[in-house]
Amino acid sequence: MPMPDAEDPRSTFGDNLRSARERAGLTQEALGHVAELHPTEVNRIERGRRNPGLITIIRLAKALDIPASDLLVGM
Repeated sequence: MPMPDAEDPRSTFGDNLRSARERAGLTQEALGHVAELHPTEVNRIERGRRNPGLITIIRLAKALDIPASDLLVGM
């Protein structure tokens, strides 16, 4: 699978997710636990290698206690 470029919305989403996770002081493992996702899945999303579905986006936002729209900024 080719690496996504900087303008790929998966990269933007991943960057937003990483920033929100770091602001929350969580590791990928901790976020995965709270969001009921495998840490590898969190890692792939942050790197823009996965295209998360709506349910996953909502789980991540709830786990981070932020609006889901915060993860879509810049798209």
